[in-house]
Parts: sequence; structure tokens; C-alpha cells
Amino acid sequence: MPTALITGITGQDGSYLAEFLLGKGYKVIGVVRRSSTTPYERISHLVDKVELVSADLLDQTSLTDVVHDTQPDEIYNLAAQSFVQASWTQPVLTGEFTALGVTRMLEAMKKAAPKARFYQASSSEMFGKVHETPQREETPFYPRSPYGVAKVYGHWITVNYRESFGLYAVSGILFNHESPRRGLEFVTRKVTDAVARIKLGRADKVALGNLEARRDWGFAGDYVEAMWLMLQKPTPDDYVISTGHTWTVRELCETAFKHAGLDYKKHVVQDPKFFRPAEVDLLVGDPAKAMKELGWKPKVSFHDLVAMMVDADLERHRLAR
Repeated sequence: MPTALITGITGQDGSYLAEFLLGKGYKVIGVVRRSSTTPYERISHLVDKVELVSADLLDQTSLTDVVHDTQPDEIYNLAAQSFVQASWTQPVLTGEFTALGVTRMLEAMKKAAPKARFYQASSSEMFGKVHETPQREETPFYPRSPYGVAKVYGHWITVNYRESFGLYAVSGILFNHESPRRGLEFVTRKVTDAVARIKLGRADKVALGNLEARRDWGFAGDYVEAMWLMLQKPTPDDYVISTGHTWTVRELCETAFKHAGLDYKKHVVQDPKFFRPAEVDLLVGDPAKAMKELGWKPKVSFHDLVAMMVDADLERHRLAR
């Protein structure tokens, strides 16, 4: 039975990855921060199937101890300060978690389990002010937020440890991937949650920022398979994971409200406070390399994804009455 260690197991991607790996027969160990509360909502159905251990991306010793004690075959570093908007108000903390946290994990692996295989969660936000469309593995980075800058550091330090120390370390450059488990602060979930509340008569409006921003949205459950596939290759390499299709926030709204029998124009308002200081207007990935070398492809379409999220939020709000 192979052992996988997941940082960020309580997040969207961590919960789907844990499910996927359990289905593959893995022993799954999740790293969680010691806290007076236990925010395990996304993995509540998995708590008795996984082992949870305490460590912190800000603390080198705790990470090294966990890697030493668990001796994982695979390490998935998914933990980060992952909300772009928050990275402007918490730029230093974002750097500590999202950039230096990667170095600490790589150091822990180098010292305590150098034969393990390491996955780093890179991001399409690294491309920022894009140099070419669609974005490929070779596209230069031009991040436009503290989050994007931190992710570039995490990406290159992973490459550096691979080339400097011979570690099996890869980065998945994942474009936007969503699900019913997405945080409410992200625009997709903000929209589908608003649709549910408006449909049930509990709200009337939702305020958004740039409706013309375009994103390449896929289903998180599809994307965690790509993470695993990257670690099964004989030699480590980096891959763009995306659908190759792009949609505007306006089209997201139109699709979500239409699924609930509503007209988005009657309920969506724009608020300047939700515009980014430096906007990323267009992100769309080219997944050709992943499709060819990993045999991966997205299964859930954009429209099916939005419908899934709206239905889940409707059900959640109905049960909360």
C-alpha cells in the first residue's frame, strides 16, 4: 500500500485528491494546522479513512518531523494562501505560505524522505499579463498579484530542487478548477451560492467585479487525477492542466442563473471594490502536453460544472432552513 502525504487536505483539491487516492488503495495522511477549531467540512466523510497529523508550513521542524515519521511515497503540496484578492491585503503572509512554504516542504523531503515524489500546486495566475495565448509550459510568467508572484517562486524553487538535488519534484500549472467544495470567496462559488439564495427568495442581488475577465474553468475532481498521473511518470516534468476553453464571468453568470430559471441581468451588479488593482484579463491553457504524455483529459464540461455547483448550493440552502 503506497503512502501519500497531502498538505491542504481540508481544502477543495485536498479533499478530492484524498478521495481519489483512497480509491487507488493508498494510505492517505493529511497535514493540518493545530487549531482550536476543526474546519474539516470538506473531508468530514473521510475523517475515519485518513490519518491527520499536525504541522505548519511556517514551521520547518514540524514539517521535517512529519515527513520523517510518515515516510511517504508521494507528497502533494496543496496548502497555500490561495485567494488572489486576499494576497493584496496579506502580501507577506501569502509569501510565507505560498512561496517559502514550498521551500520548507522540499527541505523536509530532501532531509527526511529524498526518494519520495513531490507534487507542487502551481497556478495559471503565474502567467498574469500573458505573453501568448493559449498559455503553455514554456510561456513566460508575468504575475499580476502577490499570490501570482508567490506561486512563481514556488514553481521555480521546485524546479531548482529537482535539478540541484536530483529530487523527483514536479509542478502542475493548474488553471481555474471549481466544484461545490470551492470556497465562497471565489467568483464561481460566489455566483452559484447567490443564484441559490436568490432562487429561494433569500437575496435579490450579487455584487461582482470585472464581468469581462475570461478564465479557463474545469472541475477540480478531474484535475486531481492529473496530479497523480504526473507522479507516475518515470522522469519528473511540469504540465499545464486546463480545458483549453475560456469563458467570461458574464457567461458564468448567464449560465448559472439560467440553470435556475433566472435572468442574471436582473440580479448582478458591479462594484468597484471587487476589481483587482492589477487585472488579469485572459487566462486559457493549452493542455496538449498533458493529454499526450499523461493520457489525461477533462471529463466535466463548463456547463455541467456550473449546473453541478448551482444544484449543490440549492440543496445546501434548502437543508439549512
